[in-house]
Amino acid sequence: MMEYLLHILILTCIYGVLAMALDIVVGHAGLLSMTQAAFFGIGAYASALLTTVAGVPWPVGLGIGMVLSSLMACAIALPSLRVHDDYFVVATLGFQMVAYSLLNNWIGLTQGPFGVAGIPPLTVGGYPMRSAWMFALVALVFCGISWFVVARVGRSPFGRVLRAIREDEILVLALGKDTLYFKVTAFVVSGALAAAAGTLYAHYTTYVDPSSFTIMESILIASMVIIGGAGSPWGPILGAVVLVTIPEGLRFLGLPVGMAGHIRQVVYGSTLVLVMVARPRGIIGRYSFGR
Repeated sequence: MMEYLLHILILTCIYGVLAMALDIVVGHAGLLSMTQAAFFGIGAYASALLTTVAGVPWPVGLGIGMVLSSLMACAIALPSLRVHDDYFVVATLGFQMVAYSLLNNWIGLTQGPFGVAGIPPLTVGGYPMRSAWMFALVALVFCGISWFVVARVGRSPFGRVLRAIREDEILVLALGKDTLYFKVTAFVVSGALAAAAGTLYAHYTTYVDPSSFTIMESILIASMVIIGGAGSPWGPILGAVVLVTIPEGLRFLGLPVGMAGHIRQVVYGSTLVLVMVARPRGIIGRYSFGR
């Protein structure tokens, strides 16, 4: 039982990092992005391939994954941020689909649908993090560092400009601020943190394949931000707790195997609808998604 609870804690930390990273773009800048799973996958595959094929230490894979994800975020943001609202969502959705197709079809590099197996565990101070409680400590540290970074961004002058862009971008332009620079930078920081979560995920599961980085994964991460509350330091973490623990809790109801997955999807969708009706700003959020 303890191993299972630690597994839930680790998944909550990983998705908490992903949701906090996305909240920089969604909560502070007011841009609903659907590419978070792509950055997640870039970080996971970069670390997986570098540690298994090249034999480099995982911190090197982590750094390269964050750099690659940042470059990809910049390449996505520059053209996508020239459109607004629904058009921006569609543009990011298209990039997410392209990223998934590359992971699934570039067999020479990613091994396609077969995935990458045999990923070594994380090592800290020369000790491999093989047990669940040791990995849980590492996951908590990752989550804590990410929370600190996102909170600092939110309280900084940079974060205040992002929130001003969210409310009235034309006014911010009139004040002489380069709004494109601020939005692209927010995208880059969000992508780098998502890649760090991907590294953690790859070394925890010791296997990655494209099915973990689909558009449904991006929707799930966005739902965590929406349910927990956008713009709140603790909202994305709360959303991760809700959407990780509720589906897992249904396992204890003894549902038939064929029904369990469908019931979890129904509960997940119903939770999202109920929160949006009762709490448009999320459970503890600062901003709603309406004007």
